[in-house]
Amino acid sequence: MNVEHIFHVCNQHQVAYLLIGGMNFMLRHEPVLTFDVDLWIDDTDENRMRCEQALAALDAEWGQTDADWEPVARKAPGWLALQGVYSLHSPHGAIDIFRAVQGLDDWSASRKSAIHETTTGGVVYYGISDDDMLRCQLALDPPLQKISRIQSLQAKLKL
Repeated sequence: MNVEHIFHVCNQHQVAYLLIGGMNFMLRHEPVLTFDVDLWIDDTDENRMRCEQALAALDAEWGQTDADWEPVARKAPGWLALQGVYSLHSPHGAIDIFRAVQGLDDWSASRKSAIHETTTGGVVYYGISDDDMLRCQLALDPPLQKISRIQSLQAKLKL
């Protein structure tokens, strides 16, 4: 997985995104096994368009069904408005795009509290704060909650 390249391309296309999920936790706290990059995008028409362009530049593929699975570059503009969450494949790694995140109501508020980070290769990205990460985990149904992640975040936040 080339997470730096994914961030770089999203940054080049001026996609307003926040890193969430396991990769955010791994890069900032503890080594955890994760198989994808989870990005929460600002859900505006303009930003979805920029995200579609970035995903096309990443040679990402997606389809609502196996029958219409194809490179996103072939999709009609506006396809990113069809559903709330997308799981895409790219040569650089799996990418999940979220238009909304359970437990978090306002992308702009989360962006204000996000942590500004730089990868070891010098690529800038923003990851949601520990408070927001904990809210996301606690909002999930118990079978989906990552208990060790919750405990680690609670310890870091001294809760």
